Amino acid sequence: MTAPGAQGPGVRPAAPRRPARRTRAPVVAAVALGGGTGAAARYAASLWWPAHTAGFPWTTFWVNVSGCAAIGVLMAVLAGLRTVHPLVRPFLGTGVLGGFTTFSTYAVDVRQLAVAGHLRTALAYLAATPLAALAAVWLASWAARRVLGRGQP
Repeated sequence: MTAPGAQGPGVRPAAPRRPARRTRAPVVAAVALGGGTGAAARYAASLWWPAHTAGFPWTTFWVNVSGCAAIGVLMAVLAGLRTVHPLVRPFLGTGVLGGFTTFSTYAVDVRQLAVAGHLRTALAYLAATPLAALAAVWLASWAARRVLGRGQP
C-alpha cells in the first residue's frame, strides 16, 4: 500500500501549473514593445554609421559591445533594488537591449566577410565580438556595483 500523498510506481508527478495566458500577455507585450524600440535604435545606428562592405563591421561590433555593457549595468542596478516592477526586466533587458544587440547580424557579417575573401577580417571579427561583449558586460556590471556601493572588497 502507498502512503497518503505518495505516488505509486510508474506514476509521474504532476506537472507544475503554467500561468494563464492572460497573465503572460503583459510580459509578451513588454518584450515586444521593448524589442521594437531596441531594434529601431540599432537601425538608427546603422544609418548614422554605415559599415563598409569589405571592412570590419564596426557599427555592429559597437552596438553589441555597448548593448552588453548596458545589460551589465541594468542587471547590477536591478539586483540591488528591493522591489522592481515585474515588467522592468522583460521590457529593458529582453526587449530593448535584446532588440538592440544583434548577434544574428554578427554571424551574417562573419559569413559575408569570409565568402568575399576577407578571411582575416572575418576571423578577427569572429573572435573580437564575443570577447569584447563578455568583457563589456563584466566590466560594466563590476563598475555599476562599485558605484552603487555593492562592490566586492
